[in-house]
Amino acid sequence: MDLLDRLAEPGLDLLGRVDTLLAAGAPEGHRIWPLLRRMQVLPGDGLRGFLDLRPAPLATAGHTVRRHVHGYDHACAVLTDPVPWSGTAASAYGHSRATLLRHLDEGPDSLVGRLEATAGYADALADWAEGSRLAVARTLAEAIGSAEAVAVVVATSASRPSADVGTPGSGGLAAAEIGARVLGVLCVAYDGVETLLRQWSPSLAESPWRPGRLRPDTGGEPAGGRPTRVDW
Repeated sequence: MDLLDRLAEPGLDLLGRVDTLLAAGAPEGHRIWPLLRRMQVLPGDGLRGFLDLRPAPLATAGHTVRRHVHGYDHACAVLTDPVPWSGTAASAYGHSRATLLRHLDEGPDSLVGRLEATAGYADALADWAEGSRLAVARTLAEAIGSAEAVAVVVATSASRPSADVGTPGSGGLAAAEIGARVLGVLCVAYDGVETLLRQWSPSLAESPWRPGRLRPDTGGEPAGGRPTRVDW
């Protein structure tokens, strides 16, 4: 349980009240309007969806992907074992084997390179989730202890006449202020993950097959162009 988990219950209660007030409208020209249009969600609903984001499963996914690298290492070791034969067939096999080795584990475009990039992306997402949850928790803590929170609670109190609750002038400015802070930090968080995706996308693309050079002794067919099976 992190700080955001501990603040979830009072935070959702406060933002539920904020949503009630915002449903009646926010002050004209307030900075919350562009955030509402961009996020397409009220602050309480935005927080509720964000609470499901956990860094631990993402970190676990990175570790799981890295474990698959050992299988490729074993396959490469089998392919590099010396073969005591020679001739045209042996030469063709050697060329095909070298091509497969390059595809399995040579550079960032290889299968191993893509696995490591995928694991790195999962790690980056885990770090982003942890940092974003902390930033949201800090903003939520400030909101809960603010004067605006008092105004929102008073405006939505059961002791007030029901006709007054949710009217634009009844705590509307305080609700807009809290809502803008929460939506602002959520917006920064989602901008961060979009940036991560742009940065990592080239490394997460499908690993291309890189055939060897044309060989005259195979009728011009690229070595490694035929299906190759590796058992280990």
